[in-house]
Amino acid sequence: MITLRAHPCAPPPGLLCESPVWDSRTDELLWVDIRGGHIHRATLDRRLIDLTHRSKISLEPPISAVVPCASGGLLVTAGNAIYRIDDRTVTRLAAIPLPDDGIRRRLNDAKVDPRGRLLAGTMSEDGVRGRAALYRLDPDGALSTLRDGVSISNGLGWSPDGTTLYYADSPTKQVDAFEYDLATGTFSGGRPFARFEHGEPDGLTVDAKGWVWVAVWGAGQVHAFDPAGQRRVIVEVGPAQVSSCAFAGPDLDVLVITTAAEGEVACEPDAGCLFACVPGAVGLPGTLYADAGLVRSDGR
Repeated sequence: MITLRAHPCAPPPGLLCESPVWDSRTDELLWVDIRGGHIHRATLDRRLIDLTHRSKISLEPPISAVVPCASGGLLVTAGNAIYRIDDRTVTRLAAIPLPDDGIRRRLNDAKVDPRGRLLAGTMSEDGVRGRAALYRLDPDGALSTLRDGVSISNGLGWSPDGTTLYYADSPTKQVDAFEYDLATGTFSGGRPFARFEHGEPDGLTVDAKGWVWVAVWGAGQVHAFDPAGQRRVIVEVGPAQVSSCAFAGPDLDVLVITTAAEGEVACEPDAGCLFACVPGAVGLPGTLYADAGLVRSDGR
């Protein structure tokens, strides 16, 4: 077992930072502050292993995830809808069909699959179990339900060949592995991949060798597992609420980690900051959401 330590980066802390993603079009890191309603950009100083904040877009919170688009804009999940932002013009692409049962739900983590589709899941803001779901938004704007009975839809990532989907429903305390059909954007045959005794799996990323790096909420760590599910690396972060991670930089060799500052642990040193380390691994190139020519969900 290898133990590493990440260090805090320069951008000011947020309330609930999430969804880090490297934008290779601009050589910048994107991430969101869910509670603050902000989408941030920063450049990476590879020599210092640090980030320099460049810009911020603010919308009505909560904003749960951001991904780059083939159109040149950004795809954003906010509240119960999915939006595209182009030069600060916001267009709603789809609304999640939430049940009218009194349970407060919102979108949570979201990732683009190897064919350019968006997978995005929901969660209950009231802690109700088993009443959330995972959805897929296709390049033509069609929205499908992939999985229901979820509690907190979280980390998503694909093996280097795209045929395995790693997925975390956080309260289960495990990451599951599914057979992923690249042609249809569906999955089947779930099996336990990694279990967590302390903390819960949150966001995750997969490197070029197929290792799965998982942010462990409540444990203050990121754990890396080889493709067989063996825990190989622990990255000590510090603040307990470690929310997600992504490989960044032109060579995708810097692991950037997001954290939160919520509730009783909000006063922990560096809570809500971004952290970084060089773990000796290289990430997979990101896939853009394939929205070129996409029309809005209302047909206009």
